Amino acid sequence: MPLPAPPIDNRRYQDLVDELIARIPVHTPEWTNFNASDPGITLIHLFAHLTESMLYRVNQIPERNRLKFLQLLNIGLMPAQEARGMVSFANGSGTAAKLLLPSGTELAAGSVLFRTANALDILPVETRCYMKRAITVDAETADYYAMLYASYGKPAPEGYALYESIEVDPLKGVDFSTAMDRTMWIALLGRNDDKDPTTPEDVWTKVRTALGGRTLSLGIVPGENDDGKTLAPAGVTNPVSNSLSFALPRGDIAIAMDADGVPAPQYLDLAAVADFDPMSQPGIIQLTLPVASQIKSWSDLDPLESGVGDLPPFIDDDALAGRVVTWLKISASASTNVRLAWMGINAAQVRQRIEVNAERLAEGNGEPDQQFTLSKAPVLEGSVKIIGVSTGGTREWQEIDDIAAADPEVAVFTPGQPMQQVFPDRFTVDHEAGLVRFGDGLTGRRPALGETLYASYAYCEGREGNVGAAAINSGSLLPAGISVSNPVPTWGGADSEGVASGEKQVRRRLQNRDRLVTQGDFVSIAWRTPGIDIGRIEVIPASHPDVMPVTAGSVPGAVTLMAIPAFDASFPNAPRPDRLFVSALCNYLDPRRLVTTELAIRGPSYVGIWVSIGIEIAGGQSAAEVVERVRAQVKAYLSPLPREGLSVADFVEPLYAPEADPALRGWPLGRAVNARNILAEVARTQGVVSVADVLLAQGTASAVDSVAMEGLQLPELLGISVTVGDPSPLDSLRGATPVESGTTVKRLPVPVMAETC
Repeated sequence: MPLPAPPIDNRRYQDLVDELIARIPVHTPEWTNFNASDPGITLIHLFAHLTESMLYRVNQIPERNRLKFLQLLNIGLMPAQEARGMVSFANGSGTAAKLLLPSGTELAAGSVLFRTANALDILPVETRCYMKRAITVDAETADYYAMLYASYGKPAPEGYALYESIEVDPLKGVDFSTAMDRTMWIALLGRNDDKDPTTPEDVWTKVRTALGGRTLSLGIVPGENDDGKTLAPAGVTNPVSNSLSFALPRGDIAIAMDADGVPAPQYLDLAAVADFDPMSQPGIIQLTLPVASQIKSWSDLDPLESGVGDLPPFIDDDALAGRVVTWLKISASASTNVRLAWMGINAAQVRQRIEVNAERLAEGNGEPDQQFTLSKAPVLEGSVKIIGVSTGGTREWQEIDDIAAADPEVAVFTPGQPMQQVFPDRFTVDHEAGLVRFGDGLTGRRPALGETLYASYAYCEGREGNVGAAAINSGSLLPAGISVSNPVPTWGGADSEGVASGEKQVRRRLQNRDRLVTQGDFVSIAWRTPGIDIGRIEVIPASHPDVMPVTAGSVPGAVTLMAIPAFDASFPNAPRPDRLFVSALCNYLDPRRLVTTELAIRGPSYVGIWVSIGIEIAGGQSAAEVVERVRAQVKAYLSPLPREGLSVADFVEPLYAPEADPALRGWPLGRAVNARNILAEVARTQGVVSVADVLLAQGTASAVDSVAMEGLQLPELLGISVTVGDPSPLDSLRGATPVESGTTVKRLPVPVMAETC
């Protein structure tokens, strides 16, 4: 429930009467008659009645007054945040000619409208994504390949590794580490309708001509799991990740052989244009394709050359292989572990926003402090534009943060000083309320009498914009033959902040002015990050997660912030932050930190534990109910999130109540998990008479008395067994957990040959 505002004075009529009578001997000791018939007592009763009435009215501060107090403090409520996402267009039956989709194209997910944030070339090709996955070479297979090479009069390579071409479904994730060459190969396939029978030597001439010189928009969404992100101090360069390289085959040049007789194909490197880090943020990488004569692939290869070495993967399906126009080779550096949730071409970013153009507000009346309300609220920050039309012409008003900082209508001339340039056409916007305010003449211009004002702005649906995958599937302005879909769910949509929540920020805003300085500033400001549900925030000042031990004061100038989402469908008992969660925190905290502060945002490092408990239950109790209560009690005790029933406000310096016990925030950092403590927690459960024993183990190890936790480590309950009597053995609880290990040896990639009759 919302935190109620405190009463200014809770004294009642009788309290006032008793207090006044008690003060009589202090001020007038000669007054000794306190009977109800005494005239002085009658006056006390009268003033006590009047005072109680005034206190009652003061305590009933209306909502309008409280909002006005926030406005006077210039502390507005946080407006709604637009949802963001990624869409991919498919040119199934559209034109092969140049097709440029402009920025701002309207798309829809049911009744929720989106707009593209960037223009893109929609290329007339389909795609398939492949990788080379290594397979084991046994003695029989080695002999077979030795005979195969011998039949062609060539010796088998001294060192080679067989692989199979695996088609990767981008919707299920792309992991470069599973490919033997850390490379993903995207086959650009021509459409059957675009075949040119007049050029039998190359039926895809028409497609190559259509692709020449155009821009390929490659969309990238980082993988779900992430270890965190570090915001370096200002002035320390953070270049766009160069972990990925892009190339096309030089099919116009014959394949040469190296000294060992291995094919050495040449590739044309493509320059990648991106304004984001593709390893941690979703975005679009723009690749400019070469001229049509260089968009080729190799054909008529020797059977022993096809797919060997650095050549594109071998495709068994002849019909599909015949549609390959060229290959896009995407390679990851050996030092990075690249995992993507999705990757595809013809991609664009989208924003959930609705545009309102030229909405007529009203006519100006020439008075100071004019204000107008937009028809839709809340509005998006930075989207409001106002045009004023009068007999003197048209002028464009400009938004400013604080109207008190605007220039006066008429420049003030100071003798001996040059005339200053004046920019009086200013206005401010309360984005949450959709309220536009103008100046009073001394600070900002007043709309003139009869001046008609027109506003253009954008608003959004808040959380309604967070739609699932494939929900965006239509667009009224899409060209014929073009379809659209969002491969991953949209993210970042958030509703406007309520009055109750805004009031809680008054004291903190006055203390920190929305700047990250103290430990409390980091906690309270991070909680307000829009678009994500935060379950827990921990801040360790003067520390860095890469410097052990992670303790306060170990690394001056750095701050470690551990954040845990409130929900995680994949790991409900141990939520893990994904890249989008971490990016939202980074984007919100980055402009609010000091330029000298290095901020490391991380999720917890979970330590898997197993617990087996044996109990004795009281007579008349249901064994199933008691066992379930014990399981729930232990899960809540070891949970990384706050106890059920506690809200965010309990941990962010509440204004009118004492802070909740820090132990209730979730398992404390640095506290070891002790079997005896679990035993004490179980013994307090209703229906438990005694506890036979508690077995505790980490991973596949044997039972121990305690499991240590260091740095950002928190316990993750992998399994729990509660039985009546002695506890079950840990091995029966966790089962066999084989651990596979091995080493990677670099060898010549050779495709496995399909079996023939």
